[in-house]
Amino acid sequence: MRKIIIGSRGSDLALWQAKNIQDQLSGLDVESEIKIIKTQGDNFFSRSFSRLEGKGFFTKELEDCLLDGSIDLAVHSLKDLPTQSNPGLQISALSDREDPSELLLIHPESVNIHEVFSLTARASVGTSSPRRASQLLSHRPDLEIEELRGNVPTRIQKLRDGDYDAILLAKAGVKRLGLDLTGIHVEELSPVELIPAPGQGVLALQIREGDIQLEEKLKRIHHPEVEELVGVERGILSRFEGGCHMPLGVYCKKESGKYMVWACKADNLETFPDRFYLAEETIEELSQKVYEKYTQTTQRINSVFITRELNPGGYLQNYLNHKKIKLEGKSLIRTFPIIHKMDSSIFQNIDWIFFNSKNGVEYFFALHPVLKPDMKIGVIGRGSEMALREFGREADFVGETSDTTRVARKFSKLVEGKVVLFPQSKDSLRTIQNGLNPELTKSIDLPLYETESEKNVEIFYSDLIIFTSPSNVVSFLEENLIESGQKVIAIGKSTAAQLREYQIEPNAIPYTPDEMGLAEAIFGML
Repeated sequence: MRKIIIGSRGSDLALWQAKNIQDQLSGLDVESEIKIIKTQGDNFFSRSFSRLEGKGFFTKELEDCLLDGSIDLAVHSLKDLPTQSNPGLQISALSDREDPSELLLIHPESVNIHEVFSLTARASVGTSSPRRASQLLSHRPDLEIEELRGNVPTRIQKLRDGDYDAILLAKAGVKRLGLDLTGIHVEELSPVELIPAPGQGVLALQIREGDIQLEEKLKRIHHPEVEELVGVERGILSRFEGGCHMPLGVYCKKESGKYMVWACKADNLETFPDRFYLAEETIEELSQKVYEKYTQTTQRINSVFITRELNPGGYLQNYLNHKKIKLEGKSLIRTFPIIHKMDSSIFQNIDWIFFNSKNGVEYFFALHPVLKPDMKIGVIGRGSEMALREFGREADFVGETSDTTRVARKFSKLVEGKVVLFPQSKDSLRTIQNGLNPELTKSIDLPLYETESEKNVEIFYSDLIIFTSPSNVVSFLEENLIESGQKVIAIGKSTAAQLREYQIEPNAIPYTPDEMGLAEAIFGML
């Protein structure tokens, strides 16, 4: 096998990626060297990225060098590579996928954990990505988005220097470079919370067509399972004919035998993005189905009733305002405390506290508990997490799905050999406790409050009813009927099970039991 010339950009991250591939080739007894190529994107660090024209800002020159034979292999970040292949070139291998999450890095003087994403009001956030900016503004419209250029270490230094209150970066780059984030507040945003760029975290190995010898070698480091999933993501991008300027995020994963896709698209930074979630048994035509949802939607829902008090200015309210859908809300149950004083000695041997509802958080902290400094806290979802922030605490674990069985499975790995306290309602279903291994984890129930149905609540007719708990289902159906043509969303599996006891099949169960999950489910019904 001849000596291979690997083409790479000159940034620290690009060189790390090229050296990583070089090491893998060495393991296949392939000798190689790295040649640095400067690209259009590297030449315009002082110019707004959104004003650069065309596609392939970080790839075109590498592709030109492949075609003229001055290099044999180009290592790209897949998310930078246009979806249409350059004639004469081919992608012969994809790397394993690094975590595609985003990191929101916040200057220590700009942290306020009481706010969404722990950012102070009207904070300046540096990013050159319309996709990141669009999604961030959908949660925090008060933020100021500012252009951010430079390689990853340079961007982090700009944050340390106080040029920005916060910056958004891909976790993959920070992790690969092993960068020191000491003194910086880090908020990790999962790929189902802030949806990444198609192919984020994956390296693409590009060669000339007809280089059979090198192609055969690269097959040995190719990851076909990654190719399958990012093929869906890039298929959606291709159908939109989108590039780096389009506020489009797409993420696909396979879980429990299903292919799950999240997409988030806005027309521009002034419009609220539409989030969509789709789960299918087969990957066939998955990209086309997502594309058709965005391009063939008709408004079939004009009013929504949710069985809880409204969250003014929250994500769901803002999204439905954008869609011109009327939202009414009223809890059909009331709660009252059954413990009025907390004995702090209860925490002496407790390692974790887990909250399975917003009410649990509020009733617990209303008792002014004195917690150990090293006490860890888990919450069922982002709604409970936001309630926790109101009391100045951050969660060490946040459930990401409305399937409490999956949440319990993931949480159980963290609490083996630990003691977990569960502040909850007197009639809690104990779904998380039931999912823990009692031989490995000790759970202690702490009933704090009771619930009972509210009587004679005025219910607003709506095209869609969102049920937020099993008890709200019971309370609603004690005095009301689901009318013909009304659609129903159940916030989670236990709520769906309660509906089925009344022979009502919910039209949707959102993947996440929060306002973003509800927005995804509603868009899927339009």
